Amino acid sequence: MKYIITLLILVTIIGIIASCQVKDQNKSAGLEGISILDIPLEKPEMEEKINFFELVAKKATWNIKGESIEAWTYNGTVPGEEIRVIEGEWVEVNLKNELDEPVTIHWHGMVLPNVMDGVAGVTQNAIQPGESFTYQFKALEAGTYWYHSHQNGFEQVDRGLYGAFIVEPKEKSYDKDYVLMLDEWDVGENNRGMMNSMMGDGSTPGEMDSQMMYQTFTVNGKSAPNINPIDINAGEIVRLRIINAGYQKHVLYLNDHSYRIAAIDGKEVEGNSLTTDVFIIAPGERIDLEFTETGTMDWFIDSPNAVEEAKDILIPVNIAGVEEENYASYRDASQLKIMDISQQGKMDSIIDPNQEPDIEYTMDLSAGMGMMQGGMTYTINGETFPDTEPIQVKKGDLVKVRITNNSMLDHPMHLHGHYFQVISKNGLSLENPLVKDLINVEPHEQYEILFIADNPGDWLFHCHDLLHATGGMVTAVKYNGYYSSFELGGEYHNEPE
Repeated sequence: MKYIITLLILVTIIGIIASCQVKDQNKSAGLEGISILDIPLEKPEMEEKINFFELVAKKATWNIKGESIEAWTYNGTVPGEEIRVIEGEWVEVNLKNELDEPVTIHWHGMVLPNVMDGVAGVTQNAIQPGESFTYQFKALEAGTYWYHSHQNGFEQVDRGLYGAFIVEPKEKSYDKDYVLMLDEWDVGENNRGMMNSMMGDGSTPGEMDSQMMYQTFTVNGKSAPNINPIDINAGEIVRLRIINAGYQKHVLYLNDHSYRIAAIDGKEVEGNSLTTDVFIIAPGERIDLEFTETGTMDWFIDSPNAVEEAKDILIPVNIAGVEEENYASYRDASQLKIMDISQQGKMDSIIDPNQEPDIEYTMDLSAGMGMMQGGMTYTINGETFPDTEPIQVKKGDLVKVRITNNSMLDHPMHLHGHYFQVISKNGLSLENPLVKDLINVEPHEQYEILFIADNPGDWLFHCHDLLHATGGMVTAVKYNGYYSSFELGGEYHNEPE
């Protein structure tokens, strides 16, 4: 009996010591507070609708411009299966991995609980070959979003692991809508010099590195003349949901058709006038536009970008009952006007720009030669991820970030889990603040943004030219009092970028 009591006391002491050691280890690793796994999650009520989707990550043969390539896909197509729900409905997506390496799904632009964000090594472990993972969340806000892998993102998104995620409004302003996902591929011959620029204006393109990698542009996984047409009726109001899934800016022209910008990054735009200008969409960005079909001839949407592969973008617009075609397009790209997206109507402000911030953070972006991807490093404040200094916040903080691009390359900076308000550009306040989750910072530009730290967890803030992200241009927003127990690398081979 004495032996048993002594043994019980010894076990208790060992347990206490072990518990202290775990606490000490967590403390030394910064793991004090609440695990992101313990943040309460809202669950659907019995009467609420749940939309179920099954996605399988697998290899598939895909044809682009007559060449068969091995693509990595969700459900065998590029883009992957379109997910479409109505605002307020629940979504449950089961992802099964049939690839030979780990994958995840990140729900780009969606403000979700941290553990549903799909970032390997930050909000979950990467899903191993042969395994599955279920994402469940409520689609709170109507808008155009997309999904893609956030495990070894540069390679996996580049190979085709992405798709559109559309949350329809309960009341629509349009009769029909179409999704156009833009991308670049390494297919065919490189027929242009790396210094070609947007609209042929002779300026630095900001994309010299990625322009050297790709020779083909696609719309919904196909190049002209194999792009599926937009079929509409005369008099209909049409919304085009344009998503840039690639690593370069894209230029689109509606051939003098008047349209209005309806939404940017999922947020509605009000009070804007009609325009016929061309517009540029940055990597990771979404732009919705609406037009009323009043034409008497079929027409097409094309790209007046000066690069040779822009010819791959030729999207037919077919009007029911009309046989005549309009082959007219731009003749002198230099005469076309590029729309200023910041001057297109008003977005509902989410923050008073005159309010004093609780936290200020300076984000200096730069690029140079190094030992990272392609011999280049892409830095934030002189450091590469995971050594970049995170933005430390507490719940409720108003955070101001000043982003300055000191490089000769574009950096489309994307914040997970939050919307931010753009309050100034190059030192000048914006009359109509933009509300976005991604801002493309061109060479030597500076933006100031505000966001409210109202969604606890660990969130990435990174360049969505994923060549730059994998080269180091990534930091994190970390909430005091919360921690992630997931780790980069390790047995799950977690590689978020």
